[in-house]
Amino acid sequence: MSLLRRRKQPQPPPPPSPGDDSNGSDHDDKKPPSAPAAPPPPKRAKAKPWSCVDSCCWLVGCVCSAWWLLLFLYNAMPASFPQYVTEAITGPLPDPPGVKLHKEGLRARHPVVFVPGIVTGGLELWEGHQCAEGLFRKRLWGGTFGDVYKRPLCWVEHMSLDNETGLDKPGIRVRPVTGLVAADYFVPGYFVWAVLIANLARIGYEEKNMYMAAYDWRLSFQNTEVRDQTLSRIKSNIELLVATNGGNRVVVIPHSMGVLYFLHFMKWVEAPSPMGGGGGPNWCAKHIKAVTNIGGPFLGVPKAVAGLFSSEAKDVAVARAIAPEVLDSDFLGLQTLRHLMRMTRTWDSTMSMIPKGGETIWGGFDWSPEDGFECKSKKKKVNDSEVSKDVNGEPVEVHPEPVNYGRMVSFGKDVAEAPVSDIEQIEFRDAVKGSNLAHSNTSCRDVWTEYHELGWGGIKAVADYKVYTASSIIDLFHFVAPRMMQRGSVHFSYGIADDLDDPKYNHYKYWSNPLETKLPNAPEMEIFSMYGVGIPTERAYVYKLSPQAECYIPFQIDASAEGGDENSCLKGGVHLSDGDETVPVLSAGYMCAKAWRGKTRFNPSGSKTYVREYSHSPPSTLLEGRGTQSGAHVDIMGNFALMEDIIRIAAGATGEELDGDQVYSDIFKWSEKIKLKL
Repeated sequence: MSLLRRRKQPQPPPPPSPGDDSNGSDHDDKKPPSAPAAPPPPKRAKAKPWSCVDSCCWLVGCVCSAWWLLLFLYNAMPASFPQYVTEAITGPLPDPPGVKLHKEGLRARHPVVFVPGIVTGGLELWEGHQCAEGLFRKRLWGGTFGDVYKRPLCWVEHMSLDNETGLDKPGIRVRPVTGLVAADYFVPGYFVWAVLIANLARIGYEEKNMYMAAYDWRLSFQNTEVRDQTLSRIKSNIELLVATNGGNRVVVIPHSMGVLYFLHFMKWVEAPSPMGGGGGPNWCAKHIKAVTNIGGPFLGVPKAVAGLFSSEAKDVAVARAIAPEVLDSDFLGLQTLRHLMRMTRTWDSTMSMIPKGGETIWGGFDWSPEDGFECKSKKKKVNDSEVSKDVNGEPVEVHPEPVNYGRMVSFGKDVAEAPVSDIEQIEFRDAVKGSNLAHSNTSCRDVWTEYHELGWGGIKAVADYKVYTASSIIDLFHFVAPRMMQRGSVHFSYGIADDLDDPKYNHYKYWSNPLETKLPNAPEMEIFSMYGVGIPTERAYVYKLSPQAECYIPFQIDASAEGGDENSCLKGGVHLSDGDETVPVLSAGYMCAKAWRGKTRFNPSGSKTYVREYSHSPPSTLLEGRGTQSGAHVDIMGNFALMEDIIRIAAGATGEELDGDQVYSDIFKWSEKIKLKL
């Protein structure tokens, strides 16, 4: 055991203290003690190299700090401070229309009905799948759009409709928000109807004589009645407004697609049940004073073609060209455009805005009503000359670059500009569709679009046809999206009626096409077409095939296609014409300028029609917000001149008292080029 026991180590003796004499020497013989050694300086930690994550965190922190500081200052400043600053820079602001007209003595008279357009009305969740837990009666569309970022695929699933029925998917119920709040603001701070409502309130309007005809804008127009009885509710509310406001007829104010929706309503309400509302042939005459259509796409919009064909518009095409890895590929699994197409192709309402009237209205291979339109950045003055001088000072006549607007979709810039005789088309309608793309990648089924069933053979056939006019566009959609068009063909039509007395036109599929239906028998009812002009607006497109990839959209706008100079109408693969940035003048103005003007077969009772155009003038400073003279498709809702016209009509004025037509564009000249039997 002793061998195993550990021996205790001797402890070192403690260091001698300075006063210790144990060494036996005298103090005089001792050397002075040396100072204790200073501790070594602590080692400094090696600086960590600055990383990309640190830069991002620093940037986010600065942005958030600046944002909260600005938000604090904004809430702390007096309410009148922004107006004070604006007036200090631009001079005194004019009174808002409501204030101005109240001073003139105008008061509320006719009840008003607002009919919102596509995407501007709020939608809320009433029933959903497990992923939407906690969202009961929360807005899925409108408001803050918070759930788009939190659960994007769940949001797409709930915003999509059934691909077979065009109605709700099993287990999902999304319904329109009701009341004036349904469409007063699209998102916080971005007004739609709020400014007009506020100005109407200045002369005495309130909720008892204002009504927002909210509806689920995703559905086909007749299906809003089938599922929600929306058309019946609008009928009942209009009857109530007339009865409780001294018998004064309503002034209806539709905007954008709401124009087509209310056109459908006017036919539905007079048609016998069960297809119609059973109001009888004089219902509109008894209940409607005027319909003031704002930015109405009466004859459709080319934007709908690009949206359904490739989920694009001009700005999206540019972004797609700059950053295809974000919008067009499987970058981070986003597949943005494909999810967008998957969702929007279930919204049957979008098919209501496919161009109507074919080549008779929109032009053909070598002509269009807008031939000769000049896309000048600055509006031509009366005394502007049409000649310029060359380098030698000799006058040279300036010819506008010719644009073939009738070629609504062209595959290649050279095809868009080529003479008709040089274009060789290969028929696509009976082409054999090639191999099924969806089978090559199972993930394609998660973002299903009908392009996956088109195959390589079908894609090539579409491109080989080269040029599509407004007539062949319908056949194109039947070829590339047969299931979508099968639903759409039940609810919408795009032709021109030969005989409006033919009983087939009593079907609801024709009611939203003004070229295939008659206006109501209401000679005292006035119809206004109010829209902005002076903004380049999409009219035709140059396309190309997309690079081949799995689960892709095979066609895209060729953003590299540009015109010859700065005044060219071809910008980023899009041919531009006059309009409000969304609806071309031709679509917004033709019906009131000619087809409905006087007694025609489309307007047999001779209801008076007026064209009121508002020339676009952008805000001069950022402090003006979206401006008070804007002609843009949505911003026009804050245009002072437009609001003044509407308030005067609601207070009892007629179109003649507004001085009739107000026109800045060539709509009357273009209308004369359209050879339509009236």
